[in-house]
Amino acid sequence: MTKDWVIEYFESEGTCFGLKGSERVESVQSPYQKIDIYNTETFGYLMLIDGCTMVSSRENFLYHEMMSHPALFSHNDPKRVAIIGGGDCGTLREVLAHECVEQVTQIDIDEQVTRLSEKYFPELCERNDDPRAQLLFIDGLKWIDDQPGESLEVLIVDSTDPVGFAEGLFTVDFFKQCFAKLAPGGIIVQQSESPLLHGQSIIAPLHKNFRAAGFSDTQTLHFPQIIYPSGWWSCTMAKKGGALDQFRQEDAQAKSFATRYYSAQMHQAAKVLPPFLSQAIDGLS
Repeated sequence: MTKDWVIEYFESEGTCFGLKGSERVESVQSPYQKIDIYNTETFGYLMLIDGCTMVSSRENFLYHEMMSHPALFSHNDPKRVAIIGGGDCGTLREVLAHECVEQVTQIDIDEQVTRLSEKYFPELCERNDDPRAQLLFIDGLKWIDDQPGESLEVLIVDSTDPVGFAEGLFTVDFFKQCFAKLAPGGIIVQQSESPLLHGQSIIAPLHKNFRAAGFSDTQTLHFPQIIYPSGWWSCTMAKKGGALDQFRQEDAQAKSFATRYYSAQMHQAAKVLPPFLSQAIDGLS
């Protein structure tokens, strides 16, 4: 950090991101990671985990809407949903906006992320008391392993970067477990980093790993995410049986809840990949 600025340095790519306003209002060392909350001048509160920007008051809707609505509208009837990670509860809030969803289980190993979100990002946690929601603070890998087969329609992997304890959430073995727990037609979606910086190192291998685990089709969608490296982010879906070329477009257009970024048109547009990314995916998947 420098005077009056909160800066995350992304050394391997020679880039950084900063926000003006250096007031750190809380710092917690959990058993798993260091969590800092800053109050910035233009983006409201900002959460950092181990020095990496995670979520801010101003832009969080971009990530949470795109991590949830494309997957849910790509499934014919999503009733049972699980979220691995997602401790800030923004993705949970978006999932619960779908009236067809009957049960959502969120599994994040670090309870402190949720408690700090309740304090500084209450808008993300406004549906935490929904009777359809269950919040667990345990190991997501173990939770998946313990679930009965074909017990989920949608699985959202809202994880941090693939390092440390999150590294296991990007492997073929994990995706094989997920495949077994999804019902036929089930969909998994994984946050998949920056198309510009990680197209060949993370996104293309993710498609390959999904296919190796048994999924029949994969699809990456991209969207802006200003506080993450390069300002350009993605999520990648995989389907258990069938194709991902269509989604419930009429339902998305007539949705009963408000969104700030997601729409049926944005969903369709996000499916169109630039040639360099589609070529990288085609080369490995």
